[in-house]
Amino acid sequence: MTRTLVLGGARSGKSAHAEMLAAQSGKEVVYIATAAGGDGEMASRIAQHRAQRPAHWTTVEERLALADALATWRAPDRVVLVDCLTLWLSNLLFEDGTVYPDVGTIELPARFHAGRAALLAELAQPRGDVILVSNEVGMGIVPFGAITRAYTDEAGRLNQAVAARCDRAIFVAAGLPLYLKGAPC
Repeated sequence: MTRTLVLGGARSGKSAHAEMLAAQSGKEVVYIATAAGGDGEMASRIAQHRAQRPAHWTTVEERLALADALATWRAPDRVVLVDCLTLWLSNLLFEDGTVYPDVGTIELPARFHAGRAALLAELAQPRGDVILVSNEVGMGIVPFGAITRAYTDEAGRLNQAVAARCDRAIFVAAGLPLYLKGAPC
């Protein structure tokens, strides 16, 4: 069982690199997509990602119950690719339409804490290979607004916790992978 985290910024090539790793595994690939097509631009991005994936890959769309989806689909003879953790985090934070204040302390919803704990527990299980894609959002300036700062903080904490449980962590910039943890396969 190999667990791999692939990090990068927007349009860094992280998804393409993760997909290449999945294809090179020689195993059946199950792609868990966490995105929701809330508007035309996002729907277009989702359609582009779908078109790029091989037709024989199984696609599972799961916006919230990521740990359950992993538990269902992970197996020794397949690799599960999750794209992406930061969209999943957004789903957990904004699913019920909560409007967060611009200033002050942000109270994160219980589903966020439960979902995060369930994901980390699932990653400890030896059910099969998994590749997780996530955005590195903490390399810029401190964002404006309490919820944006809370999101950036929680994405960074999630990436750290996932990386600690993974055998490999890869940072992708300009389409080039830098192995932060573990060796290239």
